[in-house]
Amino acid sequence: MRVLVTGGAGFIGAHTCRALAARPEVGHITVLDDLSSGSLANLDGVEAEVVTGSILDRDLLTDLVAGVTHVIHLAARPSVPRSLLDPMASHSVNATGSLNVLEACRAGRPHLILASSSSVYGDRPEQHKHEELPTRPLSPYGAGKLAMEAYALAYAHSFGLPVLPFRFFNVYGPLQAAGHAYAAVIPAFVSAALRGEPVPLHGDGHQARDFTYVESVTQVLVDAAVRRVTSMSPVNLAFGTRVSLRHVMEVLSAVLGRPVESVTLPPRAGDIHQSQASPHLLHELFPGVRPVPLEEGIRATVTWFEKTSASAVDAGLGAHA
Repeated sequence: MRVLVTGGAGFIGAHTCRALAARPEVGHITVLDDLSSGSLANLDGVEAEVVTGSILDRDLLTDLVAGVTHVIHLAARPSVPRSLLDPMASHSVNATGSLNVLEACRAGRPHLILASSSSVYGDRPEQHKHEELPTRPLSPYGAGKLAMEAYALAYAHSFGLPVLPFRFFNVYGPLQAAGHAYAAVIPAFVSAALRGEPVPLHGDGHQARDFTYVESVTQVLVDAAVRRVTSMSPVNLAFGTRVSLRHVMEVLSAVLGRPVESVTLPPRAGDIHQSQASPHLLHELFPGVRPVPLEEGIRATVTWFEKTSASAVDAGLGAHA
């Protein structure tokens, strides 16, 4: 196996590369990343060829895809709030960039895994979001991801491209950045709590998420690549858990051994109040997969944040550099 990972220096991408490198079936890993949100430091200790570039560069993509048997497409412009500020930039990367990846794959037809998002469901009233539900994204980010899915399945039907589109649900874990305006919930909570500050709680805190630890995600991605799993439907990559933000605070308090306070902020535009996956199709395709429990995942995330802060202090950068 020769694998190209787009966005391979990012949070999920770097974990995926590390998991790929541990598999004997994988002979070579190429990472394509523009480093807009990823970091080469995330790949420390991973044997991979790193190419700094963008999925908007069609010629570069064509050259890189020509030499591989598998593509795991994780490159994206993340964040719902960020897409509201600049919808065109979000569309350019998430929709047009993904179409570039599909075009590059059309000739050689490598096995292609794509990362979509639960944002495509919007705020539907159904408790369990299953793949046959009509989609109605509420943000440009969700709309771009839905366009990517549609193109992927159209290329599979039209050109015989072997594809597997996953819908990620609130992935969290080590390497996930916290120090910016678009930080995801768990890293934002952990970072604030470790600084002794109240965690930022947008809305009433009763909004629920299907939090998925990053190693649960990479386990599925790598198994899918090795077994060349395909699907003519998007597949939820989450396990059907329903956890409120206030419960996340309780688990974080238990992990830290002290109460965690919060500060209430206005709800964020484009946010979805209830998000919970139906995992039935996932378990059909990956019957042995089991999720990392929330407390275990948060504990590992806290440990990573503590080590990162300690390393910054040791390097003379200050605790919050």
